[in-house]
Amino acid sequence: MVRRLKRALVTSFVGAIALGWLFAQGILHFAYIFSAPIANWLMRREYRGMMEHANSARGFSLQDALPELARSVSLLLLGYFLLRWLYFKPLEPEVTESGSEQS
Repeated sequence: MVRRLKRALVTSFVGAIALGWLFAQGILHFAYIFSAPIANWLMRREYRGMMEHANSARGFSLQDALPELARSVSLLLLGYFLLRWLYFKPLEPEVTESGSEQS
C-alpha cells in the first residue's frame, strides 16, 4: 500500500505540489519568527491602558517567536523527510502480470 501511495504521489505530481506547499509554509512561518515579537509588542503597547497590570514588560519578548519557530522547523523537517521518501530513491518498475495475455 505504501508503494502504491508513493507511486501515485510521484506520477501525478500531487507530491511535488504538497512539498512546495509545505516548504512555502515553513518559510512563511520562519518569517513570522521576526514579525511576531513586533506585532505582540505593538498590541501590548496599544492595550496597555486597558490592562490591569500597566507595568507589564515593555520591550520585545522572544517568547513570542517560539511558537513560530516550532512551526517552521516542524514543517521544514516534514517536507525534507517527504522529499527524501518520494524523490531520492527512484520508483521501482511496476510489475504487471502479462502471462495470461500471452497466447
